[in-house]
Amino acid sequence: MSQGKSSFTPIIFYAIIFTFFSCQKKERTYFEAIALNDVKLSNPKPGSWRYDHDEKFQKFEDFQKVKKIKPETGKNIIYLQPIGEFSNLQKNEIKLTQEYLKIYFQLETKILPTLSNSIFPKSVRRIKDEHEQILAGYVLDSILIKRKPKDAVVLMGITEKDLFPRPEWNYVFGLASYENGVGVTSIYRFSNGSLTESNFNKSLIRLMKIGSHEIGHMFGISHCLNANCVMNGTNTLPETDFHYARACSLCQRKLNSSIPYGNKKRLLELKSFFEKHHLNSELSRAEQDLNLFQ
Repeated sequence: MSQGKSSFTPIIFYAIIFTFFSCQKKERTYFEAIALNDVKLSNPKPGSWRYDHDEKFQKFEDFQKVKKIKPETGKNIIYLQPIGEFSNLQKNEIKLTQEYLKIYFQLETKILPTLSNSIFPKSVRRIKDEHEQILAGYVLDSILIKRKPKDAVVLMGITEKDLFPRPEWNYVFGLASYENGVGVTSIYRFSNGSLTESNFNKSLIRLMKIGSHEIGHMFGISHCLNANCVMNGTNTLPETDFHYARACSLCQRKLNSSIPYGNKKRLLELKSFFEKHHLNSELSRAEQDLNLFQ
């Protein structure tokens, strides 16, 4: 009996050791860890983007097959092109957005010298609801594409004038040509036409969201149907406000496959940015991601 018992014990011991080390090797990836912080989407309500648009879920495998812009050596800088007459608060809003996009995409991001509104001919201006609007397509085709720096992966125009895409439309938050890597957004409606100290952070985070959303599209990421995410489609400012500035785990995985940055470094920098500028909801989400990852 004693011999049979002694010969059997080591087998159990080795089995336990093997199981232990096997489990140790199966640690969660960064994306698996932060997926626990993803907030699933509820059923769309009338008037929302998903209610009005029947879009296909873009899986990671689908994303890999998409033709898209990628940063490459000598062509890896994000440029912001201000166009208009900006107040000091608006200039600060653009500067902070530049800092944010640099962290979000982990790419060098620069602000070009401001262009005057005189660059818009009379033929692309109109008065709507007692304020001036600019034809968004003209900004892309006749200004940004022609001025895109050679080392730019993306050029994003920012105007203080309201934008419209075509005569029958009232307005648009922005417009982009993903193939050419150029886009434009207006800050006019982010602060109801008047940026003040009291609405500064609300306007800032809207610009941060719209800017990272449009550039995310240029890098091949479709509208997100996975979770509450900056890449969700949006019809209105309240819908934009409801969406997080945080990219969900799936959209982060897509972005990181095109831009090989360190996820922990990015997350720590985002946390620091949100903390410094008192963006408390996004700070809380960054801290939750860090806790899950660590």
